[in-house]
Amino acid sequence: MTKKIKVLVVEDSLTAQKILVKILSADSEIEVVAVASSGEEALEKLQHISPDLITMDIHMPGMDGLEVTRKIMETKPVPIVVVSASCLVEDIERAFQLIEAGALTAIAKPIAIGSGDFEATAWRLVQTVKDMAAVKVIKRWPKKVKEKASEIADNPIPEIKPYDVIAIGASTGGPQAIETILKKLPSNYPASILMVQHIAPGFLGGMVEWLDNILALHVKVAQDGELLKPGTVYLSPEGKHLGLDKESRIALSSAEPLGGHRPAVAFLFQTLAQNYSDCLAILLTGMGKDGAAELLELKRRGATTIAQDKESSVIHGMPGAAIALGAHCHILNLESIASLLLSRK
Repeated sequence: MTKKIKVLVVEDSLTAQKILVKILSADSEIEVVAVASSGEEALEKLQHISPDLITMDIHMPGMDGLEVTRKIMETKPVPIVVVSASCLVEDIERAFQLIEAGALTAIAKPIAIGSGDFEATAWRLVQTVKDMAAVKVIKRWPKKVKEKASEIADNPIPEIKPYDVIAIGASTGGPQAIETILKKLPSNYPASILMVQHIAPGFLGGMVEWLDNILALHVKVAQDGELLKPGTVYLSPEGKHLGLDKESRIALSSAEPLGGHRPAVAFLFQTLAQNYSDCLAILLTGMGKDGAAELLELKRRGATTIAQDKESSVIHGMPGAAIALGAHCHILNLESIASLLLSRK
C-alpha cells in the first residue's frame, strides 16, 4: 500500500477549511492529518505531528502566514504551499513574501464551488500538493544570519564577456532564486533581462510588484514589440510565450504550449538561438526539463550558458536535465551567479 501524503491545512475560514479538506481528502494519495485556524495553532500542532506538507493561508488573526512560515522554516522545516483566495496585487505580493521566507510555491484557493474554474483550481491544488510533498526543504536561517553567511561564502566566479541580453528560465523555487541573483544589481545595470517563470494563473501581477519593490532594477510585464531597455527585467505575460525578434524587440506569441507550458522557457531560448545568440542564458531550479534542450542549442550557437547546481536548487529537474545534455558552459550556485552578474555592472 502506498504511503499517503500527510497534510496540515492552515486556514482561518471554517468554510474554506472544509472545502480544502474535502478536495484533498478526496484523493486516495492524500490524508489531511490536522487543521489549524491560526498560526499559533499550527505551531502548537507541529509539536505533535510531522506532516509531509502544509497548505498555508496568508491572512489570519494574530500570527499571519508570513510570520508562521518564517518560524516553521527556521525551526522545523516542512514543504509549504501558499493558498490565496484573493487576486488583489497586494495579497499576491504578500504570497511571494511567504515564498521568500521559504514556502515553495503559491496557488489560488479553490473555494468558489460551482464557478467555471473550480474543478481546474481544485485539480491544481491536489497536483501541487503531490509534487511539492516530495521536495526536500532545508532550514532557513533568520535573514541577518543568512546575509552574514553569504557575505563570507567562497564562490568561484568564471570570467565571461559582458552581454547586453540575459535570459533566465525558472519554475519551482524560482522566485527565491531570482531574488538572490538579482538583488545586488544596480538600477543602471547595463543589460536587459528576459525572464520566464512558471507561475499559477493570477499571480503574475503580485510577483512583478514584489520583485519591483525588492530589486533596484525596474521589473515589468513584457509588451509585444517594445525595444529592450537596460536595467529592466521583462517577465512573460500570463498565457503568452516570450521571445526576441531579429530587431531586438519583444515578440510575444500565443503559439501552442511547449512541454505543457505557455509561457515556456523553451520558446524564449529558441528565439534567442535563432535571433540573438550573443547572450547569457541561465536555467534555474524547477521541475521537468523545460528549456534544457534549447539551452544546448544556445551553447552551440555561441551563447554563454549557466545551469544552477543541485545543492542550491529547490528542485534540480530543469537545470539537471540541461547538465545531462551538456548544455552548460558553467554549473554554479546562486551566490556565484549573483557575483557573476554583479561583475558585469
